[in-house]
Amino acid sequence: MSEVAAPVGKRERTKAANRAAILRAGTEVFAELGYGAASVRDIVRRTDLAAGTFYNYFPDKESVLREIMDDVAEQIRSRARAARLHSTTLEGFIADGFRAYYELLAADRHLFELLRRNHGTIRAMFDEPAIFAGYEELQEDLLAAVASGALPAVDVDYMAGAMVGAGFEIAVLMLERDPPDVEGAVHFVTSLFIGGLERLREVPVRTGTSDAPGL
Repeated sequence: MSEVAAPVGKRERTKAANRAAILRAGTEVFAELGYGAASVRDIVRRTDLAAGTFYNYFPDKESVLREIMDDVAEQIRSRARAARLHSTTLEGFIADGFRAYYELLAADRHLFELLRRNHGTIRAMFDEPAIFAGYEELQEDLLAAVASGALPAVDVDYMAGAMVGAGFEIAVLMLERDPPDVEGAVHFVTSLFIGGLERLREVPVRTGTSDAPGL
């Protein structure tokens, strides 16, 4: 059994390494050339793989960008949610989630350049900027915060949509600054929502969610 299992394990590791190499090369190429100018050949040249090997994993460059964005989105959702769940104040709930989001974007040079150069393409390819925010998880966290009394009785559909949309647009503007002003962006978006929530405390509204689209 061990003699049969070993080659299979090695083959799977090779496949995983090849896929990771293509994604890493794609990130670099899209960051440096832009999605429109980049080609599959440009991506393959950044790896040690044969040209034909690329198509064993991806049909085209669009599928590479989509998987890169899926991976980024998963990292952002995980980090932002963990930051929100560990917060102990209303300000922390908002600020810590956005800080985790923005710090991840600013910390990786190739990812930073990819997003800065290609945010128009990303908007066009993905139906909504919720890809970065974890819409459904944010709705759940908002409902829990309302139930605990940490948030006023806001409409969580509207609130989640506002946080997703504003968070993405501010991220784009932050990435256009040199260097990116993470704390300035966090302070702005946190102040924006804290101020809005103070007003909403005076106007109780429903807190249930509708069939708003998730990711």
